[in-house]
Amino acid sequence: MRLLKACLADNRGATAIEYGLIAALVGGAIVSALGIFSGSLQGIFNSIGNNLPAN
Repeated sequence: MRLLKACLADNRGATAIEYGLIAALVGGAIVSALGIFSGSLQGIFNSIGNNLPAN
């Protein structure tokens, strides 16, 4: 019974879950931002590639 009470009172796992949720949100934001800006990035790189001299 003491072991069960100790396990229920332990909240170290909650911190790990919170950090995991924060990491998932940051990762989702990065993926969303890359999806939104991919068209403009493609245009920038195409412009740079077209303006570089050919060897």
